[in-house]
Amino acid sequence: MYYEEVELNLNIDRLGKSYLDFKHHLGFRTDDKRNIDFNAICINRIPNDEKSISGGNVRGLYWTYPDSTNVEEQRLRPVREHLYTEICPEFKNTYIEEVFNIISKRFKIGRVRFLMKPPRSCLSWHRDPEKRLHIPIITNKGNIMVIKDTAFHMPANGNGYITDNTQYHNFFNGSEIDRVHLVATLLGERGE
Repeated sequence: MYYEEVELNLNIDRLGKSYLDFKHHLGFRTDDKRNIDFNAICINRIPNDEKSISGGNVRGLYWTYPDSTNVEEQRLRPVREHLYTEICPEFKNTYIEEVFNIISKRFKIGRVRFLMKPPRSCLSWHRDPEKRLHIPIITNKGNIMVIKDTAFHMPANGNGYITDNTQYHNFFNGSEIDRVHLVATLLGERGE
């Protein structure tokens, strides 16, 4: 199995409203050409390091097969995930910080980001160095993740989904609205 649902009992309506408020406040637009490749709003960072939430640190290390030669290529450099311990100042004392604290108590996490996918778009076929915790916020049945040969939909029900992103995967938004997940890099569970 390439994914597992985990009970979190989050208030998705409240999280969605928080996301929309911050998206507006930060002036983030998914139709902005600068955001076309990777639509993300970072929730945490390396303490006092604003550069840790820009450039290749937003996307992070991954591998892909870029052409018909079937030769795997590494893209970008590793991110020092374990150093992402500080919530970004704009999210302090908000429901987003509450959610961050809830998942931090249960899991060892690295970067936490709102990841948006515009309508009728997809990611490349790739693999990442770690598993991910997805918390769907805005989604519908046209939002599908595919890991190896398994396709599945993650409903916005207040729970999280651990996905094995170390396997080749992609995500596609076949709907007509933006898809939004809160996604945390998993470094392990507490107590491991």
